[in-house]
Amino acid sequence: MLVGRITTCVAVVESMLRNELPFPMLPRTLALVDDDRLYADGLSRHLRDLGVDVANFVDSTDLLASADPYAFEFYVTDLMLPGVDGVDLIKVLRRRTSAGVLVVSGRLAADTFKQVVKAGADMYLSKPVQFEQVELAIEAIQRRSATVNPTQNTWRLDQRIAQLVAPDGARIDLSERDRALLECFLEADGAVVPRETLLRRLGGTTDQEASGGLNGTVFRLRRRIERATPATVPLQAKSGVGYAFRAPLKAI
Repeated sequence: MLVGRITTCVAVVESMLRNELPFPMLPRTLALVDDDRLYADGLSRHLRDLGVDVANFVDSTDLLASADPYAFEFYVTDLMLPGVDGVDLIKVLRRRTSAGVLVVSGRLAADTFKQVVKAGADMYLSKPVQFEQVELAIEAIQRRSATVNPTQNTWRLDQRIAQLVAPDGARIDLSERDRALLECFLEADGAVVPRETLLRRLGGTTDQEASGGLNGTVFRLRRRIERATPATVPLQAKSGVGYAFRAPLKAI
């Protein structure tokens, strides 16, 4: 059954190649997590030639410890990795980002396909695989993501009763500090809000930031969202700059 699914997946990609789609949809930034240096170097060169900014990581822990692990527009990962296992890595990514995730791996256990899909991967290709097939799989995932109705991913800020409403309808009660933060994100419309701006809105100073005040507020809000809904938490840190709400946010 697993081999059949993999074969079907590859056949779909090859069919796309024959159709010669005129408008490739490739991400601007991509994290490639694979400890097979020869394969990773070759795939990176192929994607960079197409204009993709590729960052290579031979260890999943290296990705998670990088400055902005959740800021990439796309992820291609192996499963058999040093550090965090590939399936667990996908689960971590899915808690922080809705970016596309493609698994390219030689692991052929009977339940591999089920594991990666349940973890949150968008597609699974089995090695050996041609670089062009990986490219087209990425395009397919990007195209599907672009056609999703954006209102399905919209978060709503109910300022009257101080609640954040997730896309699935879950409601998260907000403290005054939470609401102040989210009002900043609402005004920023997806852009990164500098730490100084957030601190001023909270009525704080850089001394409070040094003690973890802002970071603590964001962390606690993120944890409450995680407990309330399985939706990806859109709060993201921009190292050395500030925070952003990487999903549509509307006031109600």
